[in-house]
Amino acid sequence: MDNVLELRGVTKQYEDFKLDGVEFEVPKGCICGFIGQNGAGKTTTIQLILDIIKKDAGEIRVFGQDMQKDGAKVKEKIGVVFDEMCFHEFLTPNQINGVMKNIYANWQEEKFFGYLKEFGLPSRKKCGSFSRGMRMKLQIAVALSHEAELLVMDEPTSGLDPIVRNEILTIFQEFVMEENHTILLSSHITTDLERIADMIVFIDRGHILLCGDKNEILENHGLMKCKKEELSQIQTEDMVSWRQSEFSSEVLVKNRKECAQRYPRIHMEPATLEEIMIFYAEYSRKASQIVPEE
Repeated sequence: MDNVLELRGVTKQYEDFKLDGVEFEVPKGCICGFIGQNGAGKTTTIQLILDIIKKDAGEIRVFGQDMQKDGAKVKEKIGVVFDEMCFHEFLTPNQINGVMKNIYANWQEEKFFGYLKEFGLPSRKKCGSFSRGMRMKLQIAVALSHEAELLVMDEPTSGLDPIVRNEILTIFQEFVMEENHTILLSSHITTDLERIADMIVFIDRGHILLCGDKNEILENHGLMKCKKEELSQIQTEDMVSWRQSEFSSEVLVKNRKECAQRYPRIHMEPATLEEIMIFYAEYSRKASQIVPEE
């Protein structure tokens, strides 16, 4: 399968933060959920992919091309949506259309106004007066109107009410169903990604902790709930991490079926993506208690 996006050993050093050897790839036709808590490195990674900031080391290829060498050509095929609107608030969608015609060679005016109508956005109203949901829809309309093959989005559904989020997620799903389009979707709203993502990349403190097919990740991981004294029965190599209260323990395991057979008396539940993210973050912080994944 062709990869639309490839990162190899990507590093960026700041005074108080380091993106350290980040590696993952996103296949064509995939929705990749890029998850992690605030400050984990999601936005830095996206800015590096888009060549907004320069990497210190590593390689980034989009559609097989180096963004630093072929960025202008590649960016024609990328649609971008940030968590904050990137247009001046005094502009109307009509005026934004005029601006975009001079930026993108493949700008499709008819499609843009079609999206405005579909999204219920007024074309002559200043976008500074739009609600957060309307602003997100406006950015998405722009991103989808210049024949983009890859959407790169940084927290596009953050702060939106459930109804608007549902509408936007549906738009993303429809986009990917057409012509093998691809999405890199940064978010900390794991329920959104459980619904639409094909693969998950989890970053924490500048390191990739987990990467793979979403369904396999959910199928393989399990949450064992046991009495405090039962925790010692569970082999360290089966654990990702654990947390304890005064009387009970919860353990995230990465081989649910095997552990269900190995510890039949301990209650096992499927783990949500949010629980997996939390326990892997604890895994990162408890290095002395964790056996590295094979």
